[in-house]
Amino acid sequence: MKLKRRESRETAFSLIFEWSFREEESLGDVIAQAEAGRGIVVDEFAYDLAEKTIGNCGQLDKSIEKYSTKWKLNRIPRVTLTALRMSFCEMSLFEGIPVGATINEAVELVKKYATEEDASYLNGILGQYNRDRDARPGAEADKPEADTRKKEEQEQLEILVMDQSIQAGERTAVEDSLKEDALPEVE
Repeated sequence: MKLKRRESRETAFSLIFEWSFREEESLGDVIAQAEAGRGIVVDEFAYDLAEKTIGNCGQLDKSIEKYSTKWKLNRIPRVTLTALRMSFCEMSLFEGIPVGATINEAVELVKKYATEEDASYLNGILGQYNRDRDARPGAEADKPEADTRKKEEQEQLEILVMDQSIQAGERTAVEDSLKEDALPEVE
């Protein structure tokens, strides 16, 4: 069954979170227990995101430590750490996914399962990580969705301007028509 991307992220989030308590178990074992115990559905995106996050956890944790100036890794609440791991993974290892969607949905997950303060903390770290990625030489080549988004925004702006021009032309035509149909002035 195909889930919406948001649902897939939440599924991956729950699997990664559960795995963080049982790191000696495989992802397959965690999924089997989650399916049996809670009846969750794991689609391809959720599986890929969970697998890549767990498989790259050591490297992801090093990146998180670099950006976490307030807390050491072992002091970050597990919900927030799970969302950070998953988001860093998605932003660095998955192509074609808008970074804004990744960050926004991670913030929403942390708001749902933790606190507003945790969500603000996560948002700050992910925002800085993204800005640093954008500043890297060649970063634009890594972001084809940015070009597509800019092009779509430009097209929408052009359509809006054209619509306004047409409306202005129609308004002028109606006004001219009303002037022609107007009753002659009585002297």
